[in-house]
Amino acid sequence: MNAIAPLPSEAGTAWPIVRFAGVRKSYDGENLIVKDLDLDIVRGEFLTLLGPSGSGKTTTLMMLAGFEIPTEGTILLGGRNITNLPPHRRGIGVVFQNYALFPHMTIGQNIAYPLRIRGVTATETERRVEEALTMVKLGAFAERRPAQLSGGQQQRAALARALVFRPELVLLDEPLGALDKQLREQMQYELKQLHEELKVTMVYVTHDQTEALTMSDRIAVFNDGRIQQLATPADLYENPLNAFVAEFVGENNRLVGDVVDTGLSAVSIRLADGTVVRGKAVDELRKGDRAVLSLRPERVSLDPTDSFANVLSAPVEKVIYLGDATRLILRVGGSEEFSVKIPNPDDRATMMRGDAIRIGWRDTDCRAFRLANS
Repeated sequence: MNAIAPLPSEAGTAWPIVRFAGVRKSYDGENLIVKDLDLDIVRGEFLTLLGPSGSGKTTTLMMLAGFEIPTEGTILLGGRNITNLPPHRRGIGVVFQNYALFPHMTIGQNIAYPLRIRGVTATETERRVEEALTMVKLGAFAERRPAQLSGGQQQRAALARALVFRPELVLLDEPLGALDKQLREQMQYELKQLHEELKVTMVYVTHDQTEALTMSDRIAVFNDGRIQQLATPADLYENPLNAFVAEFVGENNRLVGDVVDTGLSAVSIRLADGTVVRGKAVDELRKGDRAVLSLRPERVSLDPTDSFANVLSAPVEKVIYLGDATRLILRVGGSEEFSVKIPNPDDRATMMRGDAIRIGWRDTDCRAFRLANS
């Protein structure tokens, strides 16, 4: 069963623009790539489909675009059944990672193409193309061909082409994946700003969790063909529903052990070296169960007070300078690596390998899940 978060607004006219109902997809008739997908996409939201390769996120986007047909189930767009409708009759804008610009056309002609095939007049086409070029800051590049543009400029042109015919829905398949880090971050900001200005619904596919957290209104985390959790970025990061989400979204320390005590709000877990730590139970755990604890590096304190549920001493294995922060790699509870992240400047960044330091964290910052296959 998919972990579906409430829609941001279900009052009045805030009906979903897209609804997947019981959708399945198999390419060979035996193995399901997408399994029993139920998903509502809110009009005007920026929804990201996030997950590793092969998780089903891109197949879901391609079914919505019409390039793939579901094996079972229904897809509705604005209340209309589009499950078997060809792509050109869906009225959806699509932006691909490889831009898919026509190399023999100028940028202006590329952007005009969706209007031309829809029979828009030449005068109106010229006006809309100029408007779209200005919107993506390419006003001076209308007569250039794609090969004469940088990767970032080509991506802007592809986005303008997807928006020029004013679709209600725009799909973006890893559109920033080919860009370098600095340009990718700049384009993230520009794309989010465009979304806020145009109020168009955007569905964005990526495997980059930082990108998803930065840009999205909601994120659907996919794994093994299912949505593991659908939530706002903050809720996803702070309250992961299972170990996969905790480990895939953001940095995470992973401690494995046996449950030795349970309580109303927390469980106690004995780690491999005998250390006992406490964490908030997400799954139902009983004494003797194998469990995994998830803890964010920035939630570990180097100045723990007596009020902390978990306080222990650990040796420093590595000190890594990150610029705005320093990462300490420790040996805790038999784990291979336990990471602590402290902001710079900080005198403690001068620690050396072999130093023993005192660390601690609250049980509410440490989430306990049943260990898979245990």
